Amino acid sequence: MVIHMELKPFKRESVMPLPVAFISTKSTDGVRNIAPYGCVMPVLRPLDLICIATAKRRDTLDNIRETGEFVVNLAGADFADKVIPTAKAIPADQDEFEFAGLEEKSSKKISAPGIKGCYVWMECELFKLYEEPSYILIMGKVVHLEVADEVYGEDGLCNVDKARPLMMMGADNGMHFCTVEEIGKFEPFAAMFPEGKDPLAKMYKENDSV
Repeated sequence: MVIHMELKPFKRESVMPLPVAFISTKSTDGVRNIAPYGCVMPVLRPLDLICIATAKRRDTLDNIRETGEFVVNLAGADFADKVIPTAKAIPADQDEFEFAGLEEKSSKKISAPGIKGCYVWMECELFKLYEEPSYILIMGKVVHLEVADEVYGEDGLCNVDKARPLMMMGADNGMHFCTVEEIGKFEPFAAMFPEGKDPLAKMYKENDSV
């Protein structure tokens, strides 16, 4: 007889690896802010929209409301020691780049800066906010997507062995950081569709690079 342990919904982080994305913003007064977020996901292909779940009281949310801009920075496992410094509650008028010992990367389409040393930068403009009693979903439109050359291949694949995406799994005692690896299995998107034709195939070719 197989026995399965039943967990409360709150324990989802102990069974579901979450990406650690650093969201960088800038206030209307020019103060730079960074915060790590785990509940981040694309809204279907082709990733022109991205969703972030946030608590209702965050400086990041305030800045996004006021400026309509933010950067989703994807970092490697070497950024694990930057999670706590950027998660700490410090005064809103304090520069979190300086507090966390991080350097900014100038953005191309928005004024909010990215973070140097990451491997992906998604410059976003606020698309819509969905507000619920205990949380808010931030929907951002990706207006510029940039990836570090050293992790991106000619086949349009990000090499996870080089990028080592920072992820987290929760436990009763806190956060355990991890990353992902290739398992040597590949299937084309087209395999999911009738007659093996991917309806978005043309879009990938047209938007391969800029």
